[in-house]
Amino acid sequence: MKKTLAIALFLFACLLLTSCTGQEQDATAGETSWANLDFSQEIEILYATQFDAASTQDGYTKLTVADGETYLLVPEGKAVPGDVPAEVTVIRQPLENIYLAATSAMDLFRGLDAIDKVTLSGLEADGWYIQEAKDAMAAGQMVYAGKYRAPDYELILSKHCDLAIESTMIYHNPEVKEQLEGFDIPVFVERSSYESHPLGRMEWIKVYGLLLGCPEEATAYFDQLMRDLEPVFRTEPTGKTVAYFYLTANGAANVRKSGDYLAKAIELAGGTYAFQDLAGEDNAQATTNLQMEAFYTQAKDADIFIYSGTIEGELESLDQLLEKSPLLADCKAVREGKVWCTGKNFFQESLGLGDFMADVNKILTQDQVAAEDLTYLYPLT
Repeated sequence: MKKTLAIALFLFACLLLTSCTGQEQDATAGETSWANLDFSQEIEILYATQFDAASTQDGYTKLTVADGETYLLVPEGKAVPGDVPAEVTVIRQPLENIYLAATSAMDLFRGLDAIDKVTLSGLEADGWYIQEAKDAMAAGQMVYAGKYRAPDYELILSKHCDLAIESTMIYHNPEVKEQLEGFDIPVFVERSSYESHPLGRMEWIKVYGLLLGCPEEATAYFDQLMRDLEPVFRTEPTGKTVAYFYLTANGAANVRKSGDYLAKAIELAGGTYAFQDLAGEDNAQATTNLQMEAFYTQAKDADIFIYSGTIEGELESLDQLLEKSPLLADCKAVREGKVWCTGKNFFQESLGLGDFMADVNKILTQDQVAAEDLTYLYPLT
């Protein structure tokens, strides 16, 4: 009872402090008017469809995300306009203490050499496959602050959190978003996982460049990724068919739909995705489960199998795969020894899609590929 009362008093004191801080900041508002902000400098977007952004001459940025959320990024030293519409979330820069509950965004922070800005993690240390994040937690520079649905508010407030970055899963727990915002902590809901184009997912590094105040560095990083992929994109279609899947605990095969970003990544790398015209192609889910007989019918003649090790775990050998489903022994890719597996780290490394496409291109175009020449794929033998 005493502990509960102490926490409540602590949170109340923090709320008063943030309210007073907000009043001080609002006192400087009025020097700039939202109505007079000229967002004429549009950010170039080549592949992404889930965000738009434009800036003013003096550094204010309006960032709009496809779920209807709009954010105003206020540069350091600038006043918050006094007439910002209530539906616009104000994010004040610089950002120094971010609570990151959207795990796929960590790789974008790493790409910008900005993991030090994430001081509060929605994953415990053993949940990270990004080494820099694990190292930051081991050093105490980043601490676990609870999952997205049950954050440690006391800890988050004590660390003076200036932004919470959430995935769309937060919409299942709207009370958490409301609570954070009630403590004057802006919540940014990111949607990079909704990009259907692999290059669109990687282009979200521009969003984080805007949030962190380094848009030029983010654009330069993305442009270099595109240059590195030019040899892959120049490859003529090989005509080889690729099946990307994993086997579920109940014996079904989970496959990506043809409109999914990984299916498109395979096609950009020169392959033909094996699963077309699946049932439910037009619904929001990116994957579907096929019973093994249906999977076998569509995959038996595929030239290459890529087994996803990110969900049900990595495989160490071809025998392990056949233990899961002996039916696969008669598939062309298995008979010819063209079976590959991804590591568990692939899901968290958003910017690694370029290296994944390069890996797929190599196994499609080269008869023999050394394991050390690949980043995310390894052969099952």
